[in-house]
Amino acid sequence: MKFIISNAELSKLLTKLQNIVAQKATIPILSNILIEATNDELVITATDLTVGMRCYSEAKIMEEGATTLPAKKFGQLIKELTSPHIELISNPQEITDIIANSSHFKLHGMSKKEFPALPDLSGAIQFKVAQKDLKRVLFSTAFAVSREDTRYVLTGVFMQIGNSTATFVGTDGKRLARSQLPIEIDPQTKGGYIIPLKAVEEMLKNLGEEGEATVYLMQDKVAVEANKSMIISKLLTGEYPDVNRVIPESVQFQVTLHREELITLLRQVSLFTSDSNQAVRFTFTEGELRLTAMASEIGEGKVSMPVNYTGSKFDIAFNPEFFMAILRHCNEESVTLGLTDSYNPGIITESNSPDEPFFKKSPLFVIMPLRLTEEA
Repeated sequence: MKFIISNAELSKLLTKLQNIVAQKATIPILSNILIEATNDELVITATDLTVGMRCYSEAKIMEEGATTLPAKKFGQLIKELTSPHIELISNPQEITDIIANSSHFKLHGMSKKEFPALPDLSGAIQFKVAQKDLKRVLFSTAFAVSREDTRYVLTGVFMQIGNSTATFVGTDGKRLARSQLPIEIDPQTKGGYIIPLKAVEEMLKNLGEEGEATVYLMQDKVAVEANKSMIISKLLTGEYPDVNRVIPESVQFQVTLHREELITLLRQVSLFTSDSNQAVRFTFTEGELRLTAMASEIGEGKVSMPVNYTGSKFDIAFNPEFFMAILRHCNEESVTLGLTDSYNPGIITESNSPDEPFFKKSPLFVIMPLRLTEEA
């Protein structure tokens, strides 16, 4: 194998792949990346056996072939090189010469034969979608996914296909995020797919604001192709909970909240929460929302903002970090908070369409209330 590629392009490819490579590889080859040169195209692949990524790039191919190189060491070396172009030459003994201007390095690799093959997607169901739309729905749901392994199925984003719609859900049991996307697919196509968080995070990094992405669906795998890259992931196994049971079908009242102002106030008052009491009390009175937090070992914080609330005094408590995370994953200047009482979940949406049922809006966020105490 022998080829020349621009330093900038190679660096970009290696940056894309760095998080895919197994950090603590039980099989030595998984610490390597596969480099294939064929038909004036360079293909670089990484996998940890759960998530795999294949990137394509133009290169000047003088001799076709393939090898694998240690990803970390190779990436560190390329990062240090200043030459605009880099030449790679691999021999049958899996030793690769890396030439950059007057600099010359030899890096020991392993045979392509030992590298795990990525799954064949030839029989997959597929649909195309705008990259920015897919990026939006993944961004607005992935943050709510559980980081704890105690409930395995909640450690991924759930994608449900049905009625020509893709519904994405992330939840950790304390908050929930749901976003929907119309797709061009056979209306009879139905299925549920739990995508590991690591795969979703890599998809988000790879998706841009222009062009289309192709989504491939198989019984135990999912793949997204965009920007000359393909991310393939095994699906998590298990039964995802019926989240519709925790989404209230109606609310007693709705309040419009200025997103950035509320984030600022929550950030201030959250300084007065403690590990033992992480609640902020939301008190609604005529035309005003007051936020209060109190911890005996810290002190007390009170802030307020004008809101379009009319009615009797209403109190509810929320975890400020969870509430702020939802607000940061909204895009509009204002959000709508729907509430029923102090003990039932709150619903946050961006849509102000009065004709659309509240629980059908997208994106939609649900946050569980905390117990009201004298300190909250």
